[in-house]
Amino acid sequence: MAPESSTTKSGFSDTERAAMQQRAEELRSMKGVKGAAKKAKELEACLTAIAELPETDRVIAERLHVMVSEEAPGLDPKTWYGFPTYAQDGKNILFYQPASKFDTRYGTVNFAEDAAIDDGDMWAVSFALLEMTEAAEKKIRGLIRKAVAAEG
Repeated sequence: MAPESSTTKSGFSDTERAAMQQRAEELRSMKGVKGAAKKAKELEACLTAIAELPETDRVIAERLHVMVSEEAPGLDPKTWYGFPTYAQDGKNILFYQPASKFDTRYGTVNFAEDAAIDDGDMWAVSFALLEMTEAAEKKIRGLIRKAVAAEG
């Protein structure tokens, strides 16, 4: 279980406030940047975010980045609240929430609302990951392909 961090009058923890500040900075840094320059800057931000992660999270995020590049090359890498994120037409499809971000015991691969992974009346959208095993990679690759199948 994650240790509690102090909360402010707003009810947000220090970690949550830092994530919100990070998102505000992401938006400021993209102001006025468009087209290929924007995509290049977002890719750089994503790769920097991955490189700055602690080793366990970094290994998972690097592998996820390769998997997304191979399985869904049409997705654009970026950051979202500091998370390595992959979007299509400006809409987030999936992101990696590292364990280190909120001091949890596992990171999560998360699929956003626009990911086409529906499976009947109920389906998982978040997958806890301690390490990127061969079995985990196979499952995630399938989910990535499914997430973009309706679009492509």
